[in-house]
Amino acid sequence: MASDKTNVMRVLEQHGIPYTAHAYPHGKEAVDGVTVARLLGQDEAQVFKTLVARGRSGGCHVFVIPVAKELDLKKAAKAAEEKAVELVHVRELLGLTGYVRGGCSPVGMKKAFPTVFDESVNRLPSVIVSAGRIGFQIECAPADLLGLTQARTAPVTTD
Repeated sequence: MASDKTNVMRVLEQHGIPYTAHAYPHGKEAVDGVTVARLLGQDEAQVFKTLVARGRSGGCHVFVIPVAKELDLKKAAKAAEEKAVELVHVRELLGLTGYVRGGCSPVGMKKAFPTVFDESVNRLPSVIVSAGRIGFQIECAPADLLGLTQARTAPVTTD
């Protein structure tokens, strides 16, 4: 795995955050998060996807939620202290974050956006997020990831 080290892994190492790297088979296209969890043999509740939304104010916000869940835009807006939010179009993702769809990580984005993890992360011993490249994930303690990304937690998924 050393030759497959991603920028996310390097950032974690620079901050002394222990992690476990995971890889899954993939083609050139991203697969959905539920499939990623299945390919890794992990519980869907432990594998999180990273979504980027724009608030009515024009600012971007990052939401990190379990792969089998959907973002509740009203709850997300409340958590972001915005009147409303909407997901950014996939074609904007690379320019905003430095990541492509399927490889977007809350760690190491081009710019540090306000980040909110779904509150369910607080009940997990470890959380798995993208390592910044399709086919690679990292697993670490939620507290470490929350601290590194200066994230908050809130209920942001649909019921």
